[in-house]
Amino acid sequence: MAYDKIRLETQDGVAVVTLSDPATLNAASPEVARELAQAFGAVAAGKVQARAVILTGEGRGFCSGANLSAGSTAGRPMDPDGKPDAGAALESVYNPLVTLLRDFPLPIVTAVNGPAAGIGCSLALLGDIVVAADSAYFLQAFRRIGLVPDGGSTYLLPRLVGKARAMEMMLLGDKIPAATALDWGLINRCVPDAELMPKALELARALAEGPASLGEIRRLVWNSLDADWVGQLHAERHAQRASGKTEDFIEGVSAFLQKRPAAFKGR
Repeated sequence: MAYDKIRLETQDGVAVVTLSDPATLNAASPEVARELAQAFGAVAAGKVQARAVILTGEGRGFCSGANLSAGSTAGRPMDPDGKPDAGAALESVYNPLVTLLRDFPLPIVTAVNGPAAGIGCSLALLGDIVVAADSAYFLQAFRRIGLVPDGGSTYLLPRLVGKARAMEMMLLGDKIPAATALDWGLINRCVPDAELMPKALELARALAEGPASLGEIRRLVWNSLDADWVGQLHAERHAQRASGKTEDFIEGVSAFLQKRPAAFKGR
């Protein structure tokens, strides 16, 4: 389908989803969120042939967060107290999107160029592999406008960098440069700006050439954030059963015994 605020392209088994509203530094309007959900939904349903996905932004920024240009109350439903409900769009638009990304069946690489602010920070950190350009930064901007972090930020950040650094990011609202984010363990790679997309494509192609079990791996890791020891062992057992029935398992063992590279098909 045609999109107005994003682009969806495929190459070498990789779907590249690009936020494409550079005039707003790719602000995450409800329209953008809906288009992202449609694009990722199409890939998940097999309507777009891909085995890995890159999410990135066009121009000077990854995503500047919610679009505030319309003002603080425009388009928001009113509560019985006569004041606007600033969380309504989370329930109807943004929470379904970030949940779709968390539960996505394929590996996701986020290629972060420039600012990843507000919910844009959450979108960036929902990547299984997060690659950031030197010029990128991560910003929990909500305290600057009197709101709380959303898009799953209060869930993700303490688990990624611990309570102390998560509190620092959210309470102080300081920019976290890519190099610092790498040092904190918030991201996987920090590269020169010119190398961002080549590196993201290199990693995504490696994932796209991998076995079907990569989807099981990402699901196990995401679910482990809420699991206990017994529950996680149980989940591994069932995922291993499913993976052991794939063509890729047969190919992987055959390649190992024959001392050759495996040619996985993603099934």
